[in-house]
Amino acid sequence: MTDAVSEHDIDAVASALRELQDTICARLAALDGRAAFEEDLWTRPEGGGGRTRVLAGGAVFEQAGVNFSLVTGASLPPAATARRPELAGRRFRAMGVSLVVHPANPYVPTSHANVRLFVAEKDGEAPVWWFGGGFDLTPYYGFEEDAIAWHRAARDACAPYGEDVYPRFKQWCDEYFYLKHRDEHRGIGGLFFDDLNEWPFARCFAFIQAVAHVYIDAYAPIVERRRDTPYGERERDFQLYRRGRYVEFNLVYDRGTIFGLQTGGRTESILMSLPPNVRWRYAWAPQPGTPEARLYSDFIQPRDWLGAD
Repeated sequence: MTDAVSEHDIDAVASALRELQDTICARLAALDGRAAFEEDLWTRPEGGGGRTRVLAGGAVFEQAGVNFSLVTGASLPPAATARRPELAGRRFRAMGVSLVVHPANPYVPTSHANVRLFVAEKDGEAPVWWFGGGFDLTPYYGFEEDAIAWHRAARDACAPYGEDVYPRFKQWCDEYFYLKHRDEHRGIGGLFFDDLNEWPFARCFAFIQAVAHVYIDAYAPIVERRRDTPYGERERDFQLYRRGRYVEFNLVYDRGTIFGLQTGGRTESILMSLPPNVRWRYAWAPQPGTPEARLYSDFIQPRDWLGAD
């Protein structure tokens, strides 16, 4: 059961998400130091709209997209009711911030984060609400220092909400960002959660804000450590090859992408998560003992990164 939610609560979330988009864009632009975000305002005929911001061709980031959207509809699509079939047919409001950062240097990992709120409504019944979101990291060349720092930040964001929260949402992330057709995990994980309404509305709202702000605080130092690492065509080729896995996941499995397409969302904004350059190769595998092979054996396998930390 969810507690009561008012229009004031929903408006407060929308306002906070807009501010979050501003904050993250400012941090990423400062990290890049050369390129700026271009903003695209859009409306959706069925109701709602959003602000899409994209930074392209930067000194550090080949492309970074940070999207705010608030959309409404007459009926929840299948992507939103797969886990909640009892809500099928309800009117809905969905709002969130979603972002993906594709760095130019292969030693800087790709990162993704999103936070969102859904409200399902039906005449004569109380609205049903739930939050979702998380963040994850997709390195091309793995560094244990980075992985440990990333998961430490995830754990610390969850700590005020219960000792079980980080391990539960960390495992959910490992299971979610998995390409079944490749039998591969996308990256080193982080946090993933959906259908979050087990706490009062204000506590859930505070949690998604904590997760979003910890994301950029955790990612920025990794970017700064790796941005000037020398690389050549070999590293760039591997980065573009692994980006292919990112594309496959987003187009085949990602619930946000599927939800956007099922609701007739703005295609350019939905697909801003895709990298601008990517390569596929037939039946390729890294040579044993190489840094590329180590990514598969040591990093994109679910691990307890914190151990006894």
